[in-house]
Amino acid sequence: MSAAPAPARLGARDVLRVGVGGLRARPARAVLSALGIAIGIATMVAVIGISSSSKEDLLRRLDRLGTNLLTAKPGSTLFGDKAELPETAPEMVRRIGPVTAVGATGAVDATARRTDRIPQEVTQGIAVQAASTDLLRTLDVGMARGAWLNAGTGRYPGVVLGSEAARRLGLDRTGGQVWIGGRWFTVLGVLRSAELAPEIDRSALVGWDAAERHLGFDGHPTTLYERSADASVGDVRAVLARTVDPENPEEVEVSRPSDALEAKAAADGAFTGLLLGLGAVALLVGGVGVANTMVISVLERRREIGLRRSLGATRGQVRVQFLAESLLLSAFGGAAGAVLGTAVTIGFAVAKGWPPVVPAWALGGALAATLAIGTAAGLYPAMRAARLSPTMALATV
Repeated sequence: MSAAPAPARLGARDVLRVGVGGLRARPARAVLSALGIAIGIATMVAVIGISSSSKEDLLRRLDRLGTNLLTAKPGSTLFGDKAELPETAPEMVRRIGPVTAVGATGAVDATARRTDRIPQEVTQGIAVQAASTDLLRTLDVGMARGAWLNAGTGRYPGVVLGSEAARRLGLDRTGGQVWIGGRWFTVLGVLRSAELAPEIDRSALVGWDAAERHLGFDGHPTTLYERSADASVGDVRAVLARTVDPENPEEVEVSRPSDALEAKAAADGAFTGLLLGLGAVALLVGGVGVANTMVISVLERRREIGLRRSLGATRGQVRVQFLAESLLLSAFGGAAGAVLGTAVTIGFAVAKGWPPVVPAWALGGALAATLAIGTAAGLYPAMRAARLSPTMALATV
């Protein structure tokens, strides 16, 4: 007795050809189903890409600005009153070995106004501060226009405006005058933005000697800025409060301004997680759409399934056919979504002036998620198609 003939095996090329043929038979439905996958993948890739671009920009800013800047400010006394830094604090901090630069500002009880006709209460949020001559070097901030205070100009009624203060006062040039403390001060220069010290941007800075002579400044600094070697930041931070005020170190608040930028990155990461969750929901909805499309396809193609079975196709081959269609449908949507998400990331990053970054792992993860969704969405329809008997399938009208 002769053995029954073995069914022909479907090669990878045959599976691909059969899967593509099933999708091409209903192009509009295939495109609409793939669109759901594309939206989910595009959302996830764009969210990760935009977040990575933002972090890369932040890291470059930190590298440019440095993380070795520390500030010391007066805290509160034991009785809850505002503490005061000693006048000798800047000189004391300069004696710390790894310290390379020290600058100081001191709050002045005065207002900066464009003219003497403006009421004193209208300050526009501009603070008047005495500034030491080495503040600019310590903050590593450049001049947008004009010149910084020096030993000569710091003794006379001259003022250097922070970038935001200049904008609020409507002074974009040097040589103008500002009404401070009941007299005119000549604008010597305008600073560029101080990213690590935003309070400087909103300040009108006068020389230390001029503030004492003309504005009643008491000589006590209210903020010390200090830079040291990168490897010594932790050691300097540990001794800075005791150096600034040896008698009451607990009344000195020491901070590192770059920590605020790092905290911002962490907050952006949490927001990114939320958006990724929304993208995952969109991807899940797209997967449900693919599953629905495949179920309908199985119901509409019963005669085709019965004919293939009657010609010798095994259940496994029918199952592979519909699973391949589901995977291809998801893959087309995933590829389109990855391209769209990458384009959105590049466009947004360029508009913001960020370096565009799309991590390779994000694209790899998108591919893996697409294949997982395609498999999950096509498994049940494929098994349902494989269970159809040839006679019942061919009898379907």
